[in-house]
Amino acid sequence: MRPKVFITRAIPENGIELLREHFEVEVWEDEHEIPREVLLEKVRDVDALVTMLSEKIDAEVFDSAPRLRMVANYAVGYDNIDVEEATRRGIYVTNTPDVLTNATADFAWTLLLAAARRLIEADGFIRSGEWKKRGIAWHPRMLLGHDVYGKTIGVVGFGRIGQAIARRAGGFGMRILYNSRTRKPEVEKELGAEFKPLDELLRESDFVVLAVPLTKETHRMIGERELKLMKKTAILVNIARGKVVDTEALVRALKEGWIAGAGLDVYEEEPYYHEELFSLDNVVLAPHIGSATHGAREGMAELVARNLITFKNGQVPPTLVNREVVKVRKPGFE
Repeated sequence: MRPKVFITRAIPENGIELLREHFEVEVWEDEHEIPREVLLEKVRDVDALVTMLSEKIDAEVFDSAPRLRMVANYAVGYDNIDVEEATRRGIYVTNTPDVLTNATADFAWTLLLAAARRLIEADGFIRSGEWKKRGIAWHPRMLLGHDVYGKTIGVVGFGRIGQAIARRAGGFGMRILYNSRTRKPEVEKELGAEFKPLDELLRESDFVVLAVPLTKETHRMIGERELKLMKKTAILVNIARGKVVDTEALVRALKEGWIAGAGLDVYEEEPYYHEELFSLDNVVLAPHIGSATHGAREGMAELVARNLITFKNGQVPPTLVNREVVKVRKPGFE
């Protein structure tokens, strides 16, 4: 009998097809996230689970899934999973790094450039008919934005995505600052990047890009104090997790001019609505689509499948998150 896999959202078909060659597969086809009570029922007889960031995978789920041996997260981050509890129970946890690095780094730059050059405001200015109504084809002071080329970028979090963001900054002739838990001398040399304590990075950067995982240490690491350290002409870009930033402090910063603008792809809760934040002109908003390219999402689906197939074959999955789990249970569904 083939192991049973439950997928909590319809991932790209290439991944599902690959899984069906090796597993009995069930997919939650509804566009909306699976209700908690349904998830708890569905996992009762599954051997593996493919999850999204929207699902909280904790002791309650594990208690409901006595056969569960592996959780494959369709994301790089895994703050939705109680990894420590999974390890204790001998449940393997994997994620999908690398395959979405470039897409996410590209999107960080999309937000940065759109915020710097007031692209969304400009688009609305035309679509609303205001440009035509004013009857001014061009004006020296119309929709003035901020220069990017030759400025200073500060990248907070210097893993794969943070480094990819910095690598792109080289093409814009920028001074590159970074902050991370550990210094990376080889990458510093390659990219010409400078390590800075967070406060110094915030003070010196024209653009601050957040690319850290959500942990106890990074939860609301950017609040009122940090925003007030930034230049009044600076722009904050968040492609990390919404809870890395204190939203209410950010709203005040944007309204009162502590910083010039922001570009956000992530929010404290998702889906999200914040009337005051969303009414501001100096923030560019996207609905968590940093990795939303055909190539990245298909690559993520294939990696999910490869992790599960490798585990089924009794081998350690290529992107195992909780390495210490191998001491608790050998890989495989038997």
